[in-house]
This record gives sequence, C-alpha cells and structure tokens, in this order.
Amino acid sequence: MKRYFKKLFIILPILVATTSCQNYDDLLPNPNVASESKTIPPEYLLGRITYDMYVGGGVVDGRAGRVSEEPFEQAHRWNQFIVSNNLYYGGKNTYDWSVTATPYGMLKNVIKMEEQAYKTLGTKTNAYGAVAKFMRAYTAVWLTQRVGDIPMSEAGQGIDNLTPKYDSQKDVYKNALQLLEDANADFTTLIANTTNASVLAGDILLGNDIKKWQKAVNTYKLRVLISLSKRADDTADLGIKQKFADIINNPTKYPLMGSNADNMTFTFNSAYNTYPHTPKDGNNNYQNIGSTYLKLTTATEDPRTFIVATPAPAEITKGKKVSDFTAYVGSDMSDAIADLFTNSTAGKYSFTNFNRYYGSVVGPESYILMGYSEMNFNIAEGINRGWATGDAASYYTKGINASLAFYGLTEGATLTIGDLTGKTLGTVNVSLKNFLNNTNVVYKGNNTDGLEQILNQKYVSFFQNSAWEAFYNQRRTGYPKTFITSGGGINSTGKVPSRWQYPVDESTYNTTNYTTALSQFGGKDDIYSPMWLLK
Repeated sequence: MKRYFKKLFIILPILVATTSCQNYDDLLPNPNVASESKTIPPEYLLGRITYDMYVGGGVVDGRAGRVSEEPFEQAHRWNQFIVSNNLYYGGKNTYDWSVTATPYGMLKNVIKMEEQAYKTLGTKTNAYGAVAKFMRAYTAVWLTQRVGDIPMSEAGQGIDNLTPKYDSQKDVYKNALQLLEDANADFTTLIANTTNASVLAGDILLGNDIKKWQKAVNTYKLRVLISLSKRADDTADLGIKQKFADIINNPTKYPLMGSNADNMTFTFNSAYNTYPHTPKDGNNNYQNIGSTYLKLTTATEDPRTFIVATPAPAEITKGKKVSDFTAYVGSDMSDAIADLFTNSTAGKYSFTNFNRYYGSVVGPESYILMGYSEMNFNIAEGINRGWATGDAASYYTKGINASLAFYGLTEGATLTIGDLTGKTLGTVNVSLKNFLNNTNVVYKGNNTDGLEQILNQKYVSFFQNSAWEAFYNQRRTGYPKTFITSGGGINSTGKVPSRWQYPVDESTYNTTNYTTALSQFGGKDDIYSPMWLLK
C-alpha cells in the first residue's frame, strides 16, 4: 500500500505539468458540434426548415407570441373552425394576442442552407438555393402579414448588423415577388439541365421533387398576389394584376399545381409526429365545431358537414335523423366560455367527428400547407375581379371538387355517423349532386355574389389546414359573413384585432428602427390599426 501511494504522488505532478502545458483554446472546441468552417450537408438544414414551416414561425425557437399552426390548435380556433367550451382542456377562444412570434430562426437556417449548398455543389444555381429564395419570400410575407413594415433587405446578417432597417410593407412584397420570380427561373434551369445541383434531399413536404417545388412557388405567388387585392389599383409599380395574368396565361413558364397530388403537405407518423388527436385523447367533449363553418355547410347541404361534425345531441333527442342538416349546430365564438360549456353539456352543439379525427395516431389525412383547392379559388377570385381572362366558374368548381376529393367524398357513398364518443348513430348517403346544384353553390357570375361564393367555399376548404389563410382572407375581404367579428367572447374590446404587435426583440434591441416604423400607425403599436396591406 505504501508503494502504491508513493507511485501515485510521483505520477500526479507529472500529469499536472503535462496538462498545464496545453493551450486552453485547444481544449475548447466540441468535436460533436460543427464549426463555421465545416461543411454540413444542406439536406440537414432543409429538413429542419420544412418542419419549421409546418409548425409555424416562432414556435420551435421559443419566441414570445408563438402559436402552433397545427390542426386543432390555437390558430384554427382563431380561424373559427373549432370553438373551445373549456379553458383548461379545450383552450382559449379569445383574440387576446399582443406581440407576434418571429420566423427569423427559419431565416437563419435558410441562409446557412444556401451557404452550405454552394460549398457542396460549387454553383449558386442549385435546388437548395431555389428553395431558399422561396423560403426568404415566405418568411418575409409570414411576418409582414402580421405587423406591417419589417426588416427584410438587411435581415439575417447576424452580428454584422444587429439593428436592420425596416422596409415598407410595399417594398417587402415587391422583394418577395421578385424572389419568387427568381426561384421559378432557377427551377426551370435545374429541371432542364439535370445535374447534382438539381437534386434535393431532406424535404418532408414535397418529397424532394423539384418539379413540385416549382409548382408550389408559382401557386404561392398567386396566393401572395391575391392577398394584395386592396392595393391592386394604386400600385402600378408592383404590377399585381399583370403578374397574376402572366402566371395564368403562360403555364409553360409558370407551371402550377395540377391536382391534390401536388399539394404541399406534412404527413404524420406514429413514431415521432403523431396527429394532434389520438384514440387516447378524451377531450372531444370540450371542442365544438364553429358556427362560422357549419352555417355555410348546412345551408348548402354540403356533405363535408358529415365528415367534420357530429349531430348535436339535443337535436337527435328531438327526433331528427343524422342525415338532417339542421341537426348540425355550430358553437358561437362570441359567447362566454362558461355559457359555451353549459350549452355543450346540454347537447346543443355539434362536436368534432370522433371516428375520423380521433381514430388513429397518424390522423385521417396529411396537413395541407398550400393546396390545389386553394389555388383554384385564388384563380377564380382573380378572374372574378377582372385581373385575367378565363372561366371563373370552372376554377371555382375545380376548387370545390378538389376539396371534396381530399375527404374521399364520392356520389352515393355511405358514411357512418357517430356521437362525440364514436358510438354509431346511423348512416347517410352522400349526394354531391344536391350540393353542387344548390342555388347557393351554383356560380352566380363575375360579380359580388360570385365573389362571395368563391370566398365562402375557399373558407370551407381551409378546415384545419393552411395555417392562418382562413383568417387572412376574411380580414381582407369580409367573407364569409358568418365569421364572428364582435361580441363579449372575442376579447375585452369585443372585436377581432387586425394585426399583431412587433416581436419583443425588435422593441428591445432595434429600438430606433422599431420606433420609426410605428409612424405607419400614428406612433403606437396598436393591434387595431390597419396596415398598408389592408387600407
């Protein structure tokens, strides 16, 4: 034992002397973390970016104001598709937002993906770069739709510019439209000259298919253009109407989605990304279907009523059949949540279709971020407004049929109707003919009535998909008229806000530019002040 301690005392000083000669900086790098100089496969970044696009904005990077855009989450309560009747289990209905989340986490990864793709492939014209142009436009539009003027031209420079200037909302859209034009051109080149630069990997939304990505870019451009409808007549330099017509009139240069197979979707799986509702979720009695939605579908004998909702229990008790559209009653978003709970317990409202939406961990369908149905409605709206020539009725009908097909609805099909626990109540036979021939569905022409029909059907097609598009379309147009915009259950003011306040980081760290930007709202970061987009 003595010999052991003597050896130990001799060895320890040697070890100390040896390690003390090492440079501290040599010990600092973590071999498991990539340095700035290392090359990282760009597909690793693309996988994260496309996932972030599905979840939405600042959700994944923990920003203040973050709200998940997944189905049956808060965004879709504010879209008024579902209404909570229990604050703890169902969530809040009130439009009580203040500051917005930010997509800058996405933007930083987009910039890194561009850099790594160039390092790897040796050319700036590559598939990742083309997707990056789309993503730059997407993140800018995502934020400007919420707040107004934003940093864009100087955004994403990191420590090189910690106080980026704000671009006017008009310039943000101008730059975004140019990025989408450039992305389309890049994809045309890449598709025509297939090389390693044309290959994508890591894409979880469109299966690494660059032809689908090109269609998505142009479909998204139509969405952006139609969102500018209030400024189409006083912004000649943006060329909103002409750009819209160019896309419609030149399908070779601007290929578009051709069917639901081209939808940009997120697919759920049983291992990691399960559907928001599962068979183990017992909270169906705390969520009702919104009256905003059901008033539209029941008035037109729309079979999507049976897909989405259960009949209100009290109506069945009265003796109504499950095939009776008047048995499906939506919950009113403007009611106080205590009243909603009382009325729901009494069976006065319809609940979410348990058999469909709680049936499995992978859910009944993929989540659409941007789809063929919406695209057709956007084209129909543009033609209705006189932006392009064409048959608005045809696109309108295609939009409806694409939505019906998404749910697997066919003429004469038999649907099983259950209650809020999934217990079978009866069956109904689907009649697409009755729905499509309904006087409120047959297109009334390129006039105000026709425009309302387009926007009503677009809203119905957005059920539990496409993030905030249902809200943004109603904010822009006032349709559907069933959308509830006032009442005590909305918030303390009784009215729906038109915007969010700027991200916390902007008021804290970019104070001068933030303060200057507030001049667009009279110097106050007011959630009820209309932005340039809506004036």
